[in-house]
Amino acid sequence: MAKESKEKKEKKHFWKDFKAELKKVIWPTPKQLVNNTVAVITIVLTVAIIVFVLDFVFGKMNSAINSGIQSIVGVTNTVDENTIADETTVDENETTSNATDVTTETTAVEGQEISETQATENVE
Repeated sequence: MAKESKEKKEKKHFWKDFKAELKKVIWPTPKQLVNNTVAVITIVLTVAIIVFVLDFVFGKMNSAINSGIQSIVGVTNTVDENTIADETTVDENETTSNATDVTTETTAVEGQEISETQATENVE
C-alpha cells in the first residue's frame, strides 16, 4: 500500500515538474520561426550545392585520371588483344558449322493433339 501511494505521488510530482518546465520555455515568435526556417533551408541548399559541385569536379578529375592511365596501359592491352585475335583466327580450310535442327512432333494426350517443337544444336 505504501508503495502504491508513493508511485502516485511520484507521477503527480512528475507532471507538475513537467508543466513547470514547459512554462520556462521561451517559444519563438512567428517572425523568429520564419527567419530560422529560412536560415536552415538556405544552409541546407548551400551545402547541397557545394557537395554537388565537389562531386562533379572530383568525378571529372577521376575520369581524366582514368583515361590517362588507360592510355598508358592501353598500349599493352592492344598488343594482348591482337595476340588473342591472331590465336583465334580459323584457317580458311577449316570449317565450323552451327546447325539447328528443328523437328515437329504431334502427339495425342487424352484425346487432344499437342504440337511440340524441339530444337537441338549440333556443334561440329
